[in-house]
Amino acid sequence: MCRFLIYSGQSPILLSHLITSPTHSILTQSWDSRLRLDSVPHNGDGFGVGYYTASTTTPRRRGNGGDIVPGESLEPVDLGPEPCIFTSTIPAWNCRNLERLASKTMSPLVFAHVRATTEGALGDSNCHPFCRGALMWMHNGGIGGWRLGVKRRLAEDVADKWYDCVGGSTDSEWAFALFLDSLERMGVDPDDEKRQRDGFGHSVLRKAMLRTIERINGFIRDLPEEKKKVADTRSLLNFAVTDGKSVICTRYVSSKTDEAASLFFSSGTSWTEQHRQHGAGHDAKTKIGQGEYKMERRDKGADIVLVASEPLTFERDNWVTVPTNSVLTIHNQTVLIHPILDEFYNLSPITPRSRNFAAEKGQSTGDDLLAKQTAGLGIAAA
Repeated sequence: MCRFLIYSGQSPILLSHLITSPTHSILTQSWDSRLRLDSVPHNGDGFGVGYYTASTTTPRRRGNGGDIVPGESLEPVDLGPEPCIFTSTIPAWNCRNLERLASKTMSPLVFAHVRATTEGALGDSNCHPFCRGALMWMHNGGIGGWRLGVKRRLAEDVADKWYDCVGGSTDSEWAFALFLDSLERMGVDPDDEKRQRDGFGHSVLRKAMLRTIERINGFIRDLPEEKKKVADTRSLLNFAVTDGKSVICTRYVSSKTDEAASLFFSSGTSWTEQHRQHGAGHDAKTKIGQGEYKMERRDKGADIVLVASEPLTFERDNWVTVPTNSVLTIHNQTVLIHPILDEFYNLSPITPRSRNFAAEKGQSTGDDLLAKQTAGLGIAAA
């Protein structure tokens, strides 16, 4: 299974403060995933980073002597609404270019993903995140019954334009095509230029996300009973989508008795480095995985929101577990969580759910994971 990370902030952040420097950064998770329960805790089948850039300005023209020509003003350069996406099949821990990029790039909205293959071969076209215009998508989990006929039913159900936009072979990218098709069926054109620039609206994105999950469940439900008897058809659908303005995430399992794969969020006014390990000086560059970070909250505002498959810090009070079978929305730096009310929703919040299914897929679940992390490092649980 994979791991992903989302940053949404009022101000741009240096990517290294998320991806490389924290003690349990997503780069660290690529080779030391504390919350994977399988025998090899690696997410080494490629990685991807997607981020949005602000408009920049053209440099002023210089004269023959090298001086700036007086009277010329800086002109804004429209970089478009699309995110910049960098993917590679090199394991994240072994990619120098990722370290270089992260140390010099800033963005107010970042998606990062490290991959452990479940469906689809190793290749750049299968690395998350995926995008269509301003819309960016990633996934941790797997669609149940994928090889029993669900893939074929999904491919047949989406419009040709979304079928043709799939460049890889993962169930995750096909789910994105289904999301785009769901948007279009709602009367919203995913390629509309105005919406690409101004945003689709968090309620529209959330509705399309829920419709996507509903359709996946429908494909599985319609499988012949003899196929359902020979293989597991439960899905783990931790999806994330953004239009550069709002972010929608799900923590979901198509079961009333199982827990979904882990998902956490943290919010506050600043994401700050507290100190550096191994005696690094104040002005020294933080080495990979050696920065101690903390989410600080000086008031009730949420200038920064982080969402992650695994917490980036070992401060238990920094992180909140997203409930199983719920959708998380980030809009105007406000976090909203809604239950996903379908056939797999439990009306009673105290109904126990088993961790076994997620564990079979190499995933772990819930608040107990933070205790496991801190115990593994010899850190007292709060």
